Amino acid sequence: MDTTNTNGILLVNLGTPNSTKVSDVRKYLRQFLMDERVIDKPYLLRKFVVECFILPTRPKASAEAYKSIWWEEGSPLLILSQRLQEALQKKLSTPVELGMRYGNPSAVTAISSLTKKVTNLKKIFLIPLYPHYAMSSYETAVIDVKNAIKKLKMDVELEIMPPYYQNEKYIDALLDSTKDFLSWDYDHILFSYHGIPERHLHKTDKTKKHCLQVDNCCQVASPAHEHCYRHQVTRTSEEFIKKANIPKDKYSISFQSRLGRDPWLTPYTDKEFTRLAESGVKKLLLLSPAFVSDCLETLEELCVEGKEIFEEAGGKELRVVPCLNENEVWVDTLASWCKEKGYN
Repeated sequence: MDTTNTNGILLVNLGTPNSTKVSDVRKYLRQFLMDERVIDKPYLLRKFVVECFILPTRPKASAEAYKSIWWEEGSPLLILSQRLQEALQKKLSTPVELGMRYGNPSAVTAISSLTKKVTNLKKIFLIPLYPHYAMSSYETAVIDVKNAIKKLKMDVELEIMPPYYQNEKYIDALLDSTKDFLSWDYDHILFSYHGIPERHLHKTDKTKKHCLQVDNCCQVASPAHEHCYRHQVTRTSEEFIKKANIPKDKYSISFQSRLGRDPWLTPYTDKEFTRLAESGVKKLLLLSPAFVSDCLETLEELCVEGKEIFEEAGGKELRVVPCLNENEVWVDTLASWCKEKGYN
């Protein structure tokens, strides 16, 4: 235990089931889908939809998907997040812990672990492992940590890393992780981001009159951009292609993992696989910058399902760039952010 340091660092990622058992997947999905920032409906309606329409069938299908990408040592997302935590800890003396928004280790568990490493914990630097702001990812992670601090009845200051979607060091880390793939003779680059319902953009629009209501809204300056997921993923892609010197007509953006019948951000990634292949794209390079750690959505939805859809539509080869994971430049970036804030 450190008797001199009063600071701690907390990394928070999405989460994962404890195993590929249907019961564990069902428990995980229930926690995830009952989050009011994921399915933002009144509690009773949300519970009815989740319990009566989703959980009776989805856990079994999801369990099979998890089995197809599960590692011998456990969940890829958890293992990769733990490796990131360990790599960051090697560069800092301030204790670093890892929490998950859903599943284990919870924010309560992670903060409790920090208190065992720091005698008199007074300040926590929270880094949500989400580059972009969305109520169903970044926002809910922050709220969960705040609730965990209240539950533990702690007198601790929480300092929060803001979304870093256009931070130069983050873009540099993306470029470094992609450099070997950029030398490939690809026809097109597709940036696939996790989708969100359009109504989430309206809810997080502080002006209530900009997002999806103004022509070319992501390019028109507005205070709404502070919390606009669509604007922020657009900026990530733009900054990346500018630094990589990629022609603007050689890339596009899409959104994956939609749920339900309400309108979600478009175009949809699965539809884009088909459209691009049918338009003559034979070699497709795919990036998923919304995820910093590989997970079910990248390893199964993109690498397996995406490849099948693209090839069935006439594409010849789909190459998926791994997430940042333990990329050295990414670890150095996290360490630099911590040190800039005084967490050495």
